[in-house]
Amino acid sequence: MNIKSLNLDSNLHILVTGGAGFIGSNLCESLLINGNKVTCLDNFATGKKENISPLLDHVNFKLITGDIRNIDDCKLACKNVDYILHQAALGSVPRSINDPITSNSVNVSGFLNMLVAARDAKVKRFVFAASSSTYGDSIELPKIEENIGKPLSPYAITKYVNELYADVFSKTYGLETIGLRYFNVFGRKQDPKGAYAAVIPKFVMQFMAHESPTINGDGSFSRDFTYIDNVIEMNIRALTTNNKEALNTIYNVAYGERTNLNELVNILRDYLSEFDPKIKNIEVNYGTTRQGDVPHSLASIKKAEKYLSYNPQFDIKKGLKEAVTWYWKNLK
Repeated sequence: MNIKSLNLDSNLHILVTGGAGFIGSNLCESLLINGNKVTCLDNFATGKKENISPLLDHVNFKLITGDIRNIDDCKLACKNVDYILHQAALGSVPRSINDPITSNSVNVSGFLNMLVAARDAKVKRFVFAASSSTYGDSIELPKIEENIGKPLSPYAITKYVNELYADVFSKTYGLETIGLRYFNVFGRKQDPKGAYAAVIPKFVMQFMAHESPTINGDGSFSRDFTYIDNVIEMNIRALTTNNKEALNTIYNVAYGERTNLNELVNILRDYLSEFDPKIKNIEVNYGTTRQGDVPHSLASIKKAEKYLSYNPQFDIKKGLKEAVTWYWKNLK
């Protein structure tokens, strides 16, 4: 995404933690195009070297191979940095259920390390990836930032603790923070492989291999699927806002519409069959409902529209068209 229209000062030095990951690498690329100096901190536990390989020779790009669980790595990465986009985390609800200790270590202890390092380096603003999983068992739709339920997974707990820590650091140390609750982000560079692959790239790869995707449950569960460029827009708006009322709080990052899994599969099949007509006839399998899954998710984006002038340009169909085209060109 070209972010020049969002008026981010090109002289700023920005640290992107988890910068080799799906969202982080897209942020790094957009910031470099804008003219910013970018430091990327990643331990490559889930990030991919290929995501940032085109950036490694860029004069304004610096890679630090390090771990947010190591406070010295965090302090090194924060040196001479103006702003931080904190994307580093161990994602996935199922992964956190299988291994809650590691998820907590990375997402809570690592997050606290980054806050401390940011405070000590006198970083101007700390924008961090929060999660829609924080809404937990709340059945309210759409999801409004101030109304949450009880978390349904260790992952959800860790992301909520992040919000609490950020709030304390804002009040206690004066560190400007903004948390962005991501809703099912998808798009270019999202990893389709592995046990914890997100549903969209996983389904795309299965269709391209002429395999039948498996939906967990009956396909009625719905999500507010959010294209990567909408997420980039929100991160930059969080960096550039001069509105004091917009700081030290949490925002939903979504499009504001929901799509169920049956609808999602049908859209993917239609778009992919434009490249390969055989995909049109591939049937879908149905499995058991996944533990910790929230049945429905839909975001209110009114708060982001009001305080950050958020104006997402990609609905589900426009975003999927872009994503499917990227996957076909790069991973077929």
